[in-house]
Parts: sequence; C-alpha cells; structure tokens
Amino acid sequence: MSTSTPKKVSPLMVIIAYAIVYIVWGSTYFSIRVALQGGFPPMLLGAFRFLLAGVLLLVWCALRGEKLFILKNVLNASVSGVLLLFIGIGVVMWVEQTLPSAMAAILVSAAPIWFVLLDYPKWAENLHNKWTITGLIIGFFGVILLFAEQVIKVFADKGISTNLIGMAMLIIGSMCWTAGSIYSKYRATSGSGPVNAAWQMLSAGILFIPASFISGEVQHVSLSSITTSAWMGMSYLVVFGSVAAFSAYVWLLKVRPITQVSTYAYVNPVVAVLLGIFFAHEHITFWQIVGLGVILGSVLLINMAKYHSAKSIKLKAQS
Repeated sequence: MSTSTPKKVSPLMVIIAYAIVYIVWGSTYFSIRVALQGGFPPMLLGAFRFLLAGVLLLVWCALRGEKLFILKNVLNASVSGVLLLFIGIGVVMWVEQTLPSAMAAILVSAAPIWFVLLDYPKWAENLHNKWTITGLIIGFFGVILLFAEQVIKVFADKGISTNLIGMAMLIIGSMCWTAGSIYSKYRATSGSGPVNAAWQMLSAGILFIPASFISGEVQHVSLSSITTSAWMGMSYLVVFGSVAAFSAYVWLLKVRPITQVSTYAYVNPVVAVLLGIFFAHEHITFWQIVGLGVILGSVLLINMAKYHSAKSIKLKAQS
C-alpha cells in the first residue's frame, strides 16, 4: 500500500466538490426513503441506481477520450466499489425499510471516527492531533443532539430490541465504507477520478443483481406498480447522488486529507434537517439548533488541524 500526499489543486474546485458532497448527499437519505416507499425493493434500487450511473459516467469518460479498460484500475476500483457502495450504501438502503432515517444518519455519521482508527498510515498524524480528535468527538456528539428527540421516540414506540440488528448492520456498513474510502485513496492508479468512480458503481451495480434474486425481490416486484415519485427519487440518486456527488467524493479523496473529507458525515445530517424545515415544513427544536452549532464547530476544529499543520511546516521552513 502506497501513501499519497494531497495534491495542489484549484481551491475553487475543492470548494465546489465539498459543496456537492455536503449538500447532495444530505438529501439522498430522503430520496432513498421516497424510492423505497414508492415500491422499489432495496437491492433492486441499488442495481438500477449504480448500473445506470456507472454506464452514464463511463460513456461520458469515453466521449472525453479517457482510457477506460486498464485492468489494474478496474480491479482496484471494483474492490473499493464493493466496500463503498454494495456493502456501505446497500446496508443503508436495506435498513431504511424499517429503521428511521434519523437513526441511520447518526450511525453513518460515525464514519469520521472510523477514518481515524482505520487509516493506519496516518495514525502518527491523526491520533496525536488534538484538533482532529476533539473535532471528531464533538461532531459525533452534535449529531446525537441533532436527532436525540427522534431517537428517544423510536425507542419508546418500538423498543430497543427491534432496532439492534439494523443498528449493528449500519455500524458494519459504515466501517466497510471507511475501508473502501481508504483503499481508494491509497491504491493510486493512473485512471482519472470519474473513470474510477464509474467502475466502482458498475461493480456494485452488478453485485446488486444476484442480491436482488437471492432476497426474492425480482420474483415479487412489479415495475408497473412502482410510483412516479419513486422513479423520480431513483433518478435523483442516479444523477446527483451517484454521478455528481460520488465522483466529487472520489476526487476529494485523492486531493485532500481523509479526515477533512470525512466531515461530510457530520454535515449531511445538518443538510437533511434543513431540507426538512424548508421543504417539508418541519419545525426545528432547541436541541436541534444546539446540535447544528456543535456540528459546525466540530468541522471547524477538524479543519484547524490542517491550518496548524501548514503553519508549523511554514515556520520550520523559515527557521
């Protein structure tokens, strides 16, 4: 495994990529719920979503004249695609059939902590950086505050035992997503970000096909019974959630520190709550406001680590 240092890129491109990942992925929890409630079974939804997105992205890369069929690139992208999308996202889609999206958001938001614990090449840097560690802990606490009232209601209505399996699956899925992200970052290939993202999505989409047969979804689903809103939700996931946001995420992994990129997991729930307020006429509570502030503060702390690191390097160079 070879380590890679963040590349010098356009600050504007970095800001745009972060904005896409933060905002678009924050809306995908709702889109998944719409697609599932409209008749899409989770494994079939994954097959449609990632096969269509992968084909679209691969065609776009071909039109740009990029090299698509480099065996090493395809194999590396396939491994990370299985971990990231087939397991990581597949678990979220499966669990959202029964577990509220608020609970899913909390457990998925633990990803930044897994990034620090599983990113072995960066242990010396991350585990000894007070800004990073403090920011990660505060951020996770902020997400819990954000959804505390919904979680208490879920446990009061259904009991904790009915949710334990789903919660355990989400933790495993979050760890697999983290492992896939780290693998994608360090297994550097000569392929471009969009090409790698396309093969990642295609590999996951292909695996979702037998999964949908094994689970019995294909045998029992009727495509004509799937609602228009569900098709719209699936289309949104294809174009924005996968082609745009996932491609931006894969690119950010190449050019930015992984602990900074992982802050999407704290910001996405914030976006989800704000979308609910503005478009679903939901009300924000005092504890949600506190949670929002805590999360944004944690992201600032995590990024302070990069600032202090760069400042230290500059001072050493001048001395």
